[in-house]
Amino acid sequence: MTVLYEDNHIIIVSKSAGEIVQADKTGDTPLSEAVKAYVKEKYRKPGAVFLGVVHRLDRPVSGVVVFARTSKALARLNDMFRNGTVQKTYWALVQKLPKADKATLTHYLVRNEPKNKSYAYDHERPGAKKAVLDYRVIGHTDSYHLLEVHLHTGRHHQIRCQLAAIGCPIRGDLKYGAPRSNPDGSISLHARSISFEHPVSHQQIHIEAPTPTEGPWKAFQE
Repeated sequence: MTVLYEDNHIIIVSKSAGEIVQADKTGDTPLSEAVKAYVKEKYRKPGAVFLGVVHRLDRPVSGVVVFARTSKALARLNDMFRNGTVQKTYWALVQKLPKADKATLTHYLVRNEPKNKSYAYDHERPGAKKAVLDYRVIGHTDSYHLLEVHLHTGRHHQIRCQLAAIGCPIRGDLKYGAPRSNPDGSISLHARSISFEHPVSHQQIHIEAPTPTEGPWKAFQE
């Protein structure tokens, strides 16, 4: 965990692939608890530390995560995420180059909870939720292509599922059709940046998370 920004109301960190944001059935220590411990030690807080989980990233995904340090910030951030006023940018490495250098993808996703997987369809169907994203190709290595992705909706495994639906599964994402896993169990999807109006000060916040340092990500280091 690396702290990217903090003030009295919010704290923004860079999550490593493999970390869970919030406690789950695995019993592993979540990122939220690590952030609480950091705040407690740094500010010498007695008693329990308040920390609100505003959004999540899948365990194998790296990048920017925002937490609320006050109930006021939590309520306002929840509204902002719900209303779509938070701008998130993702970077994804894919082995197959998409047919178009940039495009808007629209699918209808059906979530299978027992399999923890979503399925994409080109048409509406019962139980499906509309999913829309924009992508553009922004870089290349000898073996992979770097896509920048902007979400218009926030669906379960949306980027993973929609890119797989156009024949471009994310590197290491076995669940969605990648030919092999990454050595560390990650998938090459990175929550690159987040932009929003501060829930209390109303200043514009824009935070970027450094890319991972393993494998083909090295070619895209700042």
